[in-house]
Amino acid sequence: MPGAPHSTSPEDWLSLLTTGGLTDRLVHTETHPARDAVTAPLPDWLNPQVEAALAGAGIDQLWSHQAEVAEHAHAGRHTVVATGTASGKSLAYLLPVLSALADGAHHVTGRGATALYLAPTKALAQDQLAAVERWMVPGIRAAVVDGDTPTEERTWARQHANYVLTNPDLVHHSLLPGHERWRAFLRRLHYVVVDECHVHRGVPGAHVALVLRRLLRIARRHGTEPTVLLASATVADPADHASRLLDAPVQAVTQDGSPRGEVTYALWDPQPEAGDGRPSTLTEAARISARLIEAGRQVLTFTTSRVGAEVTARVVADQLEFTGTGRGTGAEGDARAAGAPAIAAYRGGYLPEERRAIERGLRDGTLRGVAATTALELGIDVSGLDAVVMAGWPGRRASFWQQAGRAGRSGQPALAVLVAGDNPLDHYLVHHPEGIFSGALEATVVDPSNPRVLAEHLACAAAELPLTEADSLWFGPGTALVRDSLVRAGMLRERPTGWYWAGSERPHGLVDLRGMAGTLQLLESRTGRVLGTIDAGRADSTVHTGAVYLHQGTTHVVTELDLDDGVATVVEGDPGWITRAVTEEAFDVTAVRDRAPGDGVEWSVGDVLVRTHVTAFRRLLPSGEVLGQHPLDLPERTMPTQSVWFTLTPEVLADAGVDEVELPGALHAAEHALIGMLGLVATCDRWDVGGVSTPLHPDTGLPTVMVHDGHPGGAGFGDRGFAARRPWVEATLDAVRRCPCDAGCPACVQSPKCGNNNEPLSKEGAVRVLQVLAAQWSAQ
Repeated sequence: MPGAPHSTSPEDWLSLLTTGGLTDRLVHTETHPARDAVTAPLPDWLNPQVEAALAGAGIDQLWSHQAEVAEHAHAGRHTVVATGTASGKSLAYLLPVLSALADGAHHVTGRGATALYLAPTKALAQDQLAAVERWMVPGIRAAVVDGDTPTEERTWARQHANYVLTNPDLVHHSLLPGHERWRAFLRRLHYVVVDECHVHRGVPGAHVALVLRRLLRIARRHGTEPTVLLASATVADPADHASRLLDAPVQAVTQDGSPRGEVTYALWDPQPEAGDGRPSTLTEAARISARLIEAGRQVLTFTTSRVGAEVTARVVADQLEFTGTGRGTGAEGDARAAGAPAIAAYRGGYLPEERRAIERGLRDGTLRGVAATTALELGIDVSGLDAVVMAGWPGRRASFWQQAGRAGRSGQPALAVLVAGDNPLDHYLVHHPEGIFSGALEATVVDPSNPRVLAEHLACAAAELPLTEADSLWFGPGTALVRDSLVRAGMLRERPTGWYWAGSERPHGLVDLRGMAGTLQLLESRTGRVLGTIDAGRADSTVHTGAVYLHQGTTHVVTELDLDDGVATVVEGDPGWITRAVTEEAFDVTAVRDRAPGDGVEWSVGDVLVRTHVTAFRRLLPSGEVLGQHPLDLPERTMPTQSVWFTLTPEVLADAGVDEVELPGALHAAEHALIGMLGLVATCDRWDVGGVSTPLHPDTGLPTVMVHDGHPGGAGFGDRGFAARRPWVEATLDAVRRCPCDAGCPACVQSPKCGNNNEPLSKEGAVRVLQVLAAQWSAQ
C-alpha cells in the first residue's frame, strides 16, 4: 500500500505468521520463480490515435499473446485468450476494438462500428469503463448500461455510444426484447467481448451461452456478423469451452508472454488448540490477514460465502483495533483519513455506491485489506496487493490460480496462502499438494442443450423474432424437439412463417439466468432503507423469520419474510446467538440413464425430483450449544435435476460390520464426505451440489446415497461423478481415514450445509461404507 515499507520478502512474512508455535500449521510451501516477458511489435493496422494513446502510456510493444489475439480479432476470427491473472488480457482485445471504433468515428456519418462488452459483474464493467476512458482515444463514446443506470443515461447510450459495457442480464432483459430500439447500434456491431468467460459454467453458463446465441441471431437479423472475443482464466480447454458458449469454432491463445514476479505459495492446515479444538477456517484466515496488515502489507482475503466475508472482515477489524492499527491516523505515510477503517467486506448484494467505494479504497491504498467473495476474484484492476489469503479451497484449480494471481499484480514478489477449510477436500489437498500444483486443470461443464434451459430461451427467441427451421443452427439439434413441446404446452403457435410466442406476457421476465429464481430485497424496518439483495433460492434457509443476518459486519434479525412480495424485513441488533435452518430433503427417481452393478453395490446416474422443505430453525450460541428449535411455515420446494447414486445390499453391509443401528449415521457421514470431495473430479464445490441418504429408499428398495446437482435441470456434475466414481471414492476414503478426529469433524464428515444439524453421523461407519465401495475395484 502507498506509504508502507516493501523491504521484506514473502519468506519473512511466513516467518512472521509462524511465530508463537504455529510452525506445524504451515504444511507446504513452494516458490514459482519470476518470468521474463516475451514481446511483439505493434500491429501495422492499428489506428494512429490508438497508437498515440499507447505511446502516451509508454507502450511501444506488446506481449506476445496480446499481439496474437489482436491479429486473430482483426482477421474476424472468434478468439479466446486464456492466460494468467494480470497478463494484460484487456489490452489484447481492446486494441482491435478501439481501432475499429476509432476508424468508424471518421465515417462520413460519424456513426461507424460499435462494440458490446459483457462482464459477469457490474464492478468489472465499471472498471473496464475506467480503463477505456484512461486511454482518451478520440471518437470513443463508452457507456455502462446495467441495472443501476438511470433511464436518461440508457437512452443516451443506445443513441450515441459506440462501446456499450453491460452484462448478460441486461442483454437478456432489455437489449434483445427491445432490439428494434437498438437497431442503429446492432446494425454496426463489429465486436462482442465476453470477459471472464470461464465463470459461465453449469446451468448459469448454459443460460449465458443461449443469451449469446440469441444475440448473434438478432445481430444477423440486423445485417451484421460480429466477431466474438472472449477472455478466460487458465482452464483445461478454453477453445472447447468458448465453442460451447457460441456453438462456433473459436481460436485459443494460451501462451502467456507477460512477465511475472516471484510468487510463494503456502498451504496452511489449522491445528487443534489445547482445550479449544480446531480453529475455524475463517478465524485462522483472519488471524493471518491481520498479521500481514499489521506488517504493512495490503491483503485480499477470499472466502467461500457472503457470511464468511462479513465474519472475516469483522474478526480482522477487531484484531487490528486491539493492536492499534485498525483505523487511519491521517498522519504522513498513512494514506487513510483519520478514523477510516483498515478493512472492509466485499460481496454480492451490496448497493452500487458501497461496492465502488471499496474498489476505490483498494486501488488508492486507503484500505489495507478486503475480505471478499468471488465477486472480487474477477479481473478488476487492483494493483499493488502484497498477499492473498484464501479461506478454504475455492472449488477449482482454475479459481485457485485466479485468486492467487491477484497478488503481485505489479510484478513484485508476492505471497498466496491457502488455509484449509473444514471439509475433507481441503485437508486432502493441503496434504497432497501435487493435487494443486501438478494436477491438470478441470474441464468446464456447460450444457446449453439442457431441455429446461433451452425451452426458456426458445420462448424468448420466438418473442424476439419468430423461430424457423434454420434456428437449429443457433440452438442445436435438440431445437425441434423442445420447440414442439412448447407448441403442445400452448406457449408457441405455429404459422406459415414460423413459430411465434403465444403468451400474454413477455417470457424474458420468467427466466432467471443464474438459476436462482430471482432475488429478494432486504429492508431495514426502522428506516425503510434497502440494505441489499439475496438470492431467492437461499431465502428460506438464510432470511426466514427469526434468522440472524450479517451485513457489512453489522448483525440484523429478520422480523418477517414475505415470499409473495419478495421482501425480507430486518431490524439491526445482535441477540447473542446465531441461527441455522432445519431442512428435510428427499428424492424420487424419475429416469435412470446408466448403471454400473457390482458385488452388493450398484451405481446409477439419471434424473431425479428433489423435494426440500425448511421446517424449523435452531438458535445456537457461538460455542455451538443449541438454545432451542422453532417451527417455520414455509412451502416445500421441488427441483427436477440430475444425480448420481449408489445402493448397498444388507448382506454387503453386514459383512462390513455396519448394523441397522449404525446404518443411518454411516450413510449420512459417507454422503457428506462424498459431497465434500466431488470437486476433486468435477468442476464444482459442495455448494453446487446436495445429497440425500436413507436406510431404505422407496424407489430402490435398498439403503441409498444420492449426490445431486444443485441447479434445476442439472449441470452435469452427477455425470462427472459417475464417470470418475473410482478416484472420487478412493480419495474420499483417504481423506476420512487421514483425519485425526475420533468421531467426525468438519474436516471429514460434518457439513456446514447439513439441514439436520449433522445428526446422525458415524465416522467409523462411513469408513466401512467407503471401503465397501472401494473394494469393488481392488477386487478387479
